[in-house]
Amino acid sequence: MGKQKLTNTPLFFQSKLLCISVLYLFTTVFIAIYTFLSPTKCLFRSSPFDPIQTPLFSYPPSYGEHKYVVPTHRSSCSSPVLFSDYWTVLKEIQGLCRKQLVSSPALRYMKRKSESFGGNFSTRKRLSYFHRLNDIEDEVPCGFLQEFPVSDSDRIAMESCHGVVVVSAIFNDHDKIRQPQSLGSRTAEDVCFFMFVDDATLKGLHHHQVLSKESQKYNVGVWRIVKVSSENLYQNPAMNGVIPKYLVHRLFPNSKFSIWVDAKLQLRVDPLLLIHALVVSEKMDMAISKHPFFIHTMEDAIATARWKKWWDVDGLRRQMETYCENGLQPWTPKKLPYPSDVPDTALILRKHGLNSNLFSCLLFNELEAFNPRDQLAFAYVRDLMRPKLVLNMFEVEVFEQVALEYRHNLKKEGTSFSIGHKKGTKRVGHDVLVNATCCSKCQRYLLEMWGES
Repeated sequence: MGKQKLTNTPLFFQSKLLCISVLYLFTTVFIAIYTFLSPTKCLFRSSPFDPIQTPLFSYPPSYGEHKYVVPTHRSSCSSPVLFSDYWTVLKEIQGLCRKQLVSSPALRYMKRKSESFGGNFSTRKRLSYFHRLNDIEDEVPCGFLQEFPVSDSDRIAMESCHGVVVVSAIFNDHDKIRQPQSLGSRTAEDVCFFMFVDDATLKGLHHHQVLSKESQKYNVGVWRIVKVSSENLYQNPAMNGVIPKYLVHRLFPNSKFSIWVDAKLQLRVDPLLLIHALVVSEKMDMAISKHPFFIHTMEDAIATARWKKWWDVDGLRRQMETYCENGLQPWTPKKLPYPSDVPDTALILRKHGLNSNLFSCLLFNELEAFNPRDQLAFAYVRDLMRPKLVLNMFEVEVFEQVALEYRHNLKKEGTSFSIGHKKGTKRVGHDVLVNATCCSKCQRYLLEMWGES
């Protein structure tokens, strides 16, 4: 009998399958740690969140819902966001939505007939509602002084949404309908998705065969399409879009949380995870991204005039003078924890309650009084209203991680679909708004903004 050959190799390494498994484990852990610590990532997840793998809707090739994406090139992240486990989040938000917040005071909304949807109150009258809500019997003007023209079936569906609602709008066929990505397997059942459109947008959807003309109930993927008869609202389609954007708590009176998503955006993260991470966990009334370029309101006003984002330059000047006269100040560290005066309002997350509802009502009144450029009125309302808004203004790189931004539909000038310039648009020189306001009621604001006071 020959001698059995002895080997010094441990048994642990004699199994190829075991070696491969250990190697795979260490590789996975390394990648996970690298991803967690990588400065280019802003979103971390404690566990997989059970995404839906199948497409939500198949678009006709002619519709082009994924054209003209806006590129982003940020290489760092200064404030990463950690998402909890999907199922933990689902149960927690379901529990919050079931609670009846009896102890929380509710706003009382003004009810009467008016020539406009919001009442179009004077500056003094609007300002009077910023501070007088110590008495819960006080009524606040908050739109709906004319009927919001939707069908009875849509109205019932909106009132039946009792949890989280995701809202968007397309007026004047200015954008494409885009489906949210990475939805959890229960999200489509627990979250309401509503897209408001007008006749022009509906014609475009029929033209591209996204919707059937014969159908009376419109659904595109997760979105329920609600037709709004905009003839009975504002002439400006952008102003009509402001109604679901800021009066979402009135359109969906039984919802506890909401997310406004501009139609140019496509959500890349489950809305339940977003609400939980940016609002619930942080104990906020509202969450919104900082503007990528501007900190001061006047910077945004000057850019609005210079780049012809609003045609009435005199109106912009009057608006800024009104705000300066009534207390608007440039941003300084004294305004912390608010890190900026200018948000990017393409994505707004809210907990429906006294503070966020009041802010939304007051801001809507300012937009009706001047123009739908909501970033101009944002800090004015936020800083002067009482009670104070508990606001999470997160970093731009977070916004770019949670949503993809696309370019608007290109419209030919002079067509009925164009909402850019109007006849009589004034040519804007390099410093038209600055030159007009530097010796007016905003002189002190500008000097403080430039550090010359």
